[in-house]
Amino acid sequence: MQGHFVDFVRVHARAGNGGHGCISFLRLKGQPHAGPDGGDGGRGGSVILEGDSDLVTLIDFKMRHHLHAENGANGGGKNCSGKSGKDIVARVPLGTVAVDADTGEELGEVTAEGQRLVVVKGGDGGLGNQHYATSTNKTPRKALDGWPGEERNIILELKVIADVGLVGLPNAGKSTLLRAMTDANPKIASYPFTTVAPNLGVFLSDDFKRRVTLADIPGLIEGAHTGAGLGHRFLRHIERTRVIVHLVAPDGGQTDDGSPVLADANPESLVYAFELVRNELEDYSPELLRKPYIVCLNKTDLMTPSDVDDAVKAFHKASGYTPLPVSADTGEGLDELKRRIESLVFAGEDNDTGGDGQ
Repeated sequence: MQGHFVDFVRVHARAGNGGHGCISFLRLKGQPHAGPDGGDGGRGGSVILEGDSDLVTLIDFKMRHHLHAENGANGGGKNCSGKSGKDIVARVPLGTVAVDADTGEELGEVTAEGQRLVVVKGGDGGLGNQHYATSTNKTPRKALDGWPGEERNIILELKVIADVGLVGLPNAGKSTLLRAMTDANPKIASYPFTTVAPNLGVFLSDDFKRRVTLADIPGLIEGAHTGAGLGHRFLRHIERTRVIVHLVAPDGGQTDDGSPVLADANPESLVYAFELVRNELEDYSPELLRKPYIVCLNKTDLMTPSDVDDAVKAFHKASGYTPLPVSADTGEGLDELKRRIESLVFAGEDNDTGGDGQ
């Protein structure tokens, strides 16, 4: 997904014009003007977005900047209506929002398989002269032109639909955690901003009957809500998640032979990192902090057990949250994290800020 992930494009959408109504008269032997028989013009084609759950990116629109539907055909004699113009149906990923690029008006969003959204509507066909005959005017020479189709510049934005959004500062270990918990295979490296686009992964519930989708949201930085570090591009993918899992982690690394370097998890640094990301979420949309929230202390394999205990206690005292200790590398705490995620996603439990990690 990464590398070919496109979540923001501009396209020009133009619907077809309606065909013109026809002026025509029925011609019978001995009755050169037996009556009007001008047909109506055909409807112009519309431009329609259709949800496709198999798509995860808007990359197809990178080479397709124009969506132009067909015009309707003009009406003909013998009451023949013109053929309607073909609609343009463009498939988009679920979570696509269409916005008028010139006015900022939101035209709608596509969130379900097969759902259709008309972004520009084709013009109606004009009426033929058969509609204008009266008792006093049996040979009307009047017909209507077709109506023009709508036309606008459109922004398509993709907001990833997932049950759970993984957030945290760069290098908090979100991609590693996603890979450990799901079938995803994101790019992972020991430097910030490895992830430059959301990665998705899925795990099955304990009863193997339900799926939970996780989205690894690229690392947020201070000022993300103003667009710093592509903040807006990242933050919008959290809007549709049902649960937020917030990772905080100590600084650590590896020696030249690959052995882990134990890290000193300074509680003040952990709380600072936690509050920085929370503030960015709140500044972008206060609604984000009303979602069910789970806090995890990640990379516990880089800490001694006593340091983990001290960090959890100090973090709770400073923030009111008791972080769940986890390690994506060793698997510590991942079963418990899945249990908590399932309880919130499937049971709809309220956000508990009383300090149990949620």
